Amino acid sequence: MNGIDPTNVQVLAAVLFALGVAVVLTRRNVFLLLMGVELMLNAVNLSFVGFSRELSGNESLWGQMTPLFIIAIAAAEACVGLAMVICIVRGRDTLDSDAFADMKE
Repeated sequence: MNGIDPTNVQVLAAVLFALGVAVVLTRRNVFLLLMGVELMLNAVNLSFVGFSRELSGNESLWGQMTPLFIIAIAAAEACVGLAMVICIVRGRDTLDSDAFADMKE
């Protein structure tokens, strides 16, 4: 990988994923929860690219194209998630995720 050790890439991806999990598990703010999920998705993207570069070199770009699809899906998820959060926050006047737990159909 031209000077970058693949182990370092995977360690960085694992640290980013762990930070995302920590944010999701400890924060109650809905926007921070969405940011934690996005951080986890980006860690998976980094892992895909790192494995692709290590296993196939620059010959195959499948492992590097997969993150593009993940980023597109994550962007759509963020748009839908933020729209839902904005609608709920307008009715509840709070960003606390515990306030959303008692929602009924």
